[in-house]
Amino acid sequence: MASSTAVPALSQTAPPGAGRPRGVIVAGVVALVLIGLNLRAGITGAAALFHDLQTVLGYGPLIAALIPSIPTLCFAVAGAATSWLTRQLGLEKAILLSLVMLAAGLLLRGVPSTGMLLAGTVAGMSGLAICNVAMPSFIRVHFADRTSLMTAVYTLTMTTGATVTAVLIVPVAHALGSPSAGVGSIGLLALGACLGFIPIAVHAHRNASAGKAARVSPWPLLRTRTGALITLGFTVQALLAYAVLSWFPYMLATMGLTASDSGLMFGLMQLVSVPAGMVLVAIGSRPRMLRTAFYLATVTMALGVLAMLVLPAALAPLTAVLLGFGLGIFPLVMVMISRSGRTTAETTALSTVAQSAGYLLATLGPFGMGLLHSATNSWTLPLALLLAVAVGQIAVGHLLSAGPKELRAKELRAKELRAKELRAKELRAAAHPSEGTVHTSEGTGHSSEGTVHTSEGTRR
Repeated sequence: MASSTAVPALSQTAPPGAGRPRGVIVAGVVALVLIGLNLRAGITGAAALFHDLQTVLGYGPLIAALIPSIPTLCFAVAGAATSWLTRQLGLEKAILLSLVMLAAGLLLRGVPSTGMLLAGTVAGMSGLAICNVAMPSFIRVHFADRTSLMTAVYTLTMTTGATVTAVLIVPVAHALGSPSAGVGSIGLLALGACLGFIPIAVHAHRNASAGKAARVSPWPLLRTRTGALITLGFTVQALLAYAVLSWFPYMLATMGLTASDSGLMFGLMQLVSVPAGMVLVAIGSRPRMLRTAFYLATVTMALGVLAMLVLPAALAPLTAVLLGFGLGIFPLVMVMISRSGRTTAETTALSTVAQSAGYLLATLGPFGMGLLHSATNSWTLPLALLLAVAVGQIAVGHLLSAGPKELRAKELRAKELRAKELRAKELRAAAHPSEGTVHTSEGTGHSSEGTVHTSEGTRR
């Protein structure tokens, strides 16, 4: 049976981040903020322009369904290579490389061509995938004693960047005269993050220790309780999040709202997710309140999808608020990943398996919704299936929020129950020796007392 812990403990001579100069800490905070601003901007900005991009570039329904699915596919494939890449280059240089890929890909999307839109999205989202997986380890290394606070800052800036981009991208595209130019302009923000991270990468290179980092294989973690639960939780929230992020403004546009109004509702959803994430992390950080935080996020997400299904477009602000609060579950999952490993290598490995497997399965969300809408010319069936997933997320959140003490208590109760059953069998065998051989549930299946021979009336 797989252990409930992630992986065997590894030696670590000093806490991560110990003895760092103040300037390096400040630079790390600045870099964290700049990276966070970029990690959803390239996705939400493109989502707000999908309708206009399809109209101008003229691609068909298959490409329209594929483009929103590229981020999650890249997160699965490129994210799986993050552990290997960080061992080869080091954590900070791997993040710098990912930011270069992100900036280059987003700028390439500015070329008014379907091929360039696809190629730029693949390159940019691959860089984003590496950065996504590496950031929990970056927080652990540089802010070991403040993982909750810095994860909250990281997700706050992430949702802030996504919100501002969703609100401004349509007016910017109109001002530039092209949706392609508008979506390409997001690459300038990524270029700023790339330049801002260079001092961190240079400092890490100068202070790098000899030899490669310790290796922890990610995929065996799926056989552990911790790895399986975190991967399941990450998968469900990612499927819901990217289905909503990819199609919410498009759905509103097909329901009669203008592109600008759809962008504003999209921005409102993102705006609500900013304080929602902070509130949920604050609640979840309190003793015995993690499950409450998960219930708040998962139930609200289910209500938001239900509202999208049954309420008219005129009530889109209410739907946006509910969905935005439900998206606040992401910081909770990221905090759990950042705290899960006993070493940086463990954290990176768990982040790799959770995000790679999770995003691969989460691709079914945006891609499936696009295909179902194209096939039925309606959002009813896609939203009904999404509602079923949202209801399932409530149960997943219940399992995921079981704290270590609760898990240990369940395991202890199970062991006590097995011991009682064993003692009861032994007592019954002693009281009725004619029943034959005494069998137990432990060891080889035979009692250590020996075999009972009724014909001889003796016991060996």
